[in-house]
Amino acid sequence: MGLGSAVDGRVFHVKLPGHDAMARRADEHVVPTRVLLPRRVVDRPLRQVAKRLAMALTVLAMTVFIVWADRDGYHDNADNKVDFLDAVYYATVTLSTTGYGDIVPYSDPARLVNVVLVTPLRVLFLIILVGTTLEVLTERTREDFRLNRWRTNLREHTVVVGFGTKGRSAIQTLCATGLKKDQIVIVDPAGKVIEAANAEGFVGVLGDATRSDVLLRAEVQKARQIIIATQRDDTAVLVALTARQLNRGAKIVAAVREEENAPLLRQSGADAVITSASAAGRLLGLSVLSPSAGTVMEDLIQQGSGLDLVERPVIKAEVGKNVRETDDLVVSVLRGHRLLGYDDPAASPLQLTDRVITIVRASPLHTSPTNPQHPGQRP
Repeated sequence: MGLGSAVDGRVFHVKLPGHDAMARRADEHVVPTRVLLPRRVVDRPLRQVAKRLAMALTVLAMTVFIVWADRDGYHDNADNKVDFLDAVYYATVTLSTTGYGDIVPYSDPARLVNVVLVTPLRVLFLIILVGTTLEVLTERTREDFRLNRWRTNLREHTVVVGFGTKGRSAIQTLCATGLKKDQIVIVDPAGKVIEAANAEGFVGVLGDATRSDVLLRAEVQKARQIIIATQRDDTAVLVALTARQLNRGAKIVAAVREEENAPLLRQSGADAVITSASAAGRLLGLSVLSPSAGTVMEDLIQQGSGLDLVERPVIKAEVGKNVRETDDLVVSVLRGHRLLGYDDPAASPLQLTDRVITIVRASPLHTSPTNPQHPGQRP
């Protein structure tokens, strides 16, 4: 089973994975679009309301006890005596209103207790009720303010479509190179996935990334780079087409399961395509043929440990030198839009406008004189 698509007059067929139950279930439902900012550590709304209600009942119980303990100082116009029910009635009316005058304190001690104790309790009771109401009413306003401020300040960020295994690994690599969490926006159609992203401190957009309105909520038109790590190859193609239409200058990197779908994804606007299934298979084969070589490759893949691949600009001290004369181990030279291998005669001598891909010893942030920027950072 496949999906046909035409790009530049040529027809491509996207091969779909045979088993992807989770992705199919997500596609069967219409997902509402929402932007969810990371929440501060606060109690849940029901728990907050329960706490306020318990506080209000405690204040009411204290007032009832005070009135009942001093019931001889009160006068009931109905039967000239105050029983426990009258104490509850008086406390309830007094805390919620100014009273009706049917039960009144007539002795001096009772009036003093009303001034010193009951009146402050009434004020506290009203503060609890009004505070709960205002908090409920202002919650939406506060969220709207945070969302508008986030949209205004967001620039040159990274949009990650899909927060599965591939998406998480990509984000971990970006964060290891110094990218801040508030510069990453995650788009996913699953609510629980977005909640998990929020819990880790990321902004999440709940919705289908193949729709332009969803990507616009992620401010994709202002993004510097877009990572597509969806479960399905056909979804990745549609996301790439939509993202490229909204942002012509962003760098788009996508992952596909089937290698035959990679050309279609490149034609759809992706700058780089990673074939996850075949890459894992090649690494397995290499590890069988040469376990040491497989270990080195795995070391290069794992960011922040052992060896790392780094792209950096050529420094002035390296201009005019051969690629083998640099302090770092250069494997490729990026000259304009051409990627030259280290053994390509055209790669040497190095030019000031070149960028080199080198293998360096991993560190939390590469800040050596020959590597002033983290991987992927633009000069």
